[in-house]
Amino acid sequence: MAAITPELSGTYTIDPAHTRIGFVARHAMVTKVRGSFNEFTGTVVIDAEKPEQSTAELAIKVDSIDTRNADRDGHLRTNDFLDLDNYPEITFRSTSAQLVDENNAKLSGDLTIKGVSHPITIDFEFEGAATDPFGNKRLGFEGSHTISRKDYGITWNAPLETGGVLVSDKVVLEFEVSLIKNA
Repeated sequence: MAAITPELSGTYTIDPAHTRIGFVARHAMVTKVRGSFNEFTGTVVIDAEKPEQSTAELAIKVDSIDTRNADRDGHLRTNDFLDLDNYPEITFRSTSAQLVDENNAKLSGDLTIKGVSHPITIDFEFEGAATDPFGNKRLGFEGSHTISRKDYGITWNAPLETGGVLVSDKVVLEFEVSLIKNA
């Protein structure tokens, strides 16, 4: 089992080629739609000896949203949802970190969507550390958190004839993160 140990401390950059920032929402009350953002940048500072001093920052490009359906992606970019024209980025900036045990951490911070910020806490599981063939030290983490899109002013919906609504209020944010240690 992997463990977060002192030699892993340092500053890391999120590797966009090996990281997935995704989401899941219920559609028409009967199925789930999954999507992801293909463009983002981020930095993580890990202090294994003083985990509370660890930090993370993430900036996601709204126009990179990808649900494998161009019409839906276009609608999600409008003011009905993410309002790309006025809010081109979704951001997360940590405010605290806690090492739960050698394999699990809680990262709290402010998530900003459409100019509205709310505190969230993401539970992360440490997936391991490795040195890749190019000599880069890599760390892997996976986590998720459920938000209410209404909390961020995203209220568009359509009623269904059978009852319920087209898009769920609850959205699960998914993070599958590969970090590369800075030189």
